[in-house]
Amino acid sequence: MSQHNDYALFAGSSHPELAQQIADCLGISLGKARIEMFPDGEIGAHVLESVRGRDVFIAQSIARHPNFYLMELLILVDAMKRASARSIIAVIPYYGYARQDRRGKEREPITAKLVADLLQTAGVTRVLTMDLHTEQIQGFFDIPVDNLYARPLIVEAFVKQHMDDVVVVAPDIGSIKLARSYAEALKVDLAIVDKRRVSARQVEISAMIGDVKDKNVLLVDDMCSTGGTLKVAARVCKHVGAKRIWAAVTHGLFVGSERLEESGIEKIVMSNTVPAPETMDQNYLKIVTVAPLFGKAIQSIIGAKSISSLYN
Repeated sequence: MSQHNDYALFAGSSHPELAQQIADCLGISLGKARIEMFPDGEIGAHVLESVRGRDVFIAQSIARHPNFYLMELLILVDAMKRASARSIIAVIPYYGYARQDRRGKEREPITAKLVADLLQTAGVTRVLTMDLHTEQIQGFFDIPVDNLYARPLIVEAFVKQHMDDVVVVAPDIGSIKLARSYAEALKVDLAIVDKRRVSARQVEISAMIGDVKDKNVLLVDDMCSTGGTLKVAARVCKHVGAKRIWAAVTHGLFVGSERLEESGIEKIVMSNTVPAPETMDQNYLKIVTVAPLFGKAIQSIIGAKSISSLYN
């Protein structure tokens, strides 16, 4: 596709590499904008080209420094709105604060809803995201939300490993639906690690549901924050007789000091919705780009076509 004057793609500073890949898939140049920091830490933004009457897409993952990048996105949205953009689509490969989607205890916030309110108030008219932590987050918005799925791309990359006797394992109860989707796509059995969280940083394992003895395991999750859940689940799989262990995650944050290499996980297949962690051995990761899928989704939005058809 050649440069199209009716729409433009801009990039926040959270993941410029992915934004450039999406632009390359669309056959366009990234929109020109300047983001700067004032001496007191405030964020400033200046759109350097006209967006009047255009559909504007802003790519920004709310990860690594979620507070900063969320605020930066809101400021960019406000700049586009005041520059008379026709519509503003927030392209958020990783939707930060998604785990805070309900009240687990008294007097807790529902921060995923707060983020939705902030985006809409700022002027976002549509959200394009990937693998929301829970589908219910779409209901927090009063604007269209398109939730893409990385599973087909990750499954395709895993199949190329030509691994036999595979069992997909959900590392906790919350991952069962996702794990079942992977198992159906790979046409293999499903097992579950019954994990109970003691605190925000500590988990307790109760039982393994299913048979992984003498099997090759694929642990799957939508996101990995510290790696603690995958690490403990991998050790449980090894303890009950699993052979090789791989993991597949959409959003690989991998913050903190967890050393997954020591858990028995041989390799991690992950998408590039967030930048690859610099602290991890890149040979330990098999990164799958989601740029082509986002590019096709943007084309579908521009052409008023069904995004669900991308998976057919």
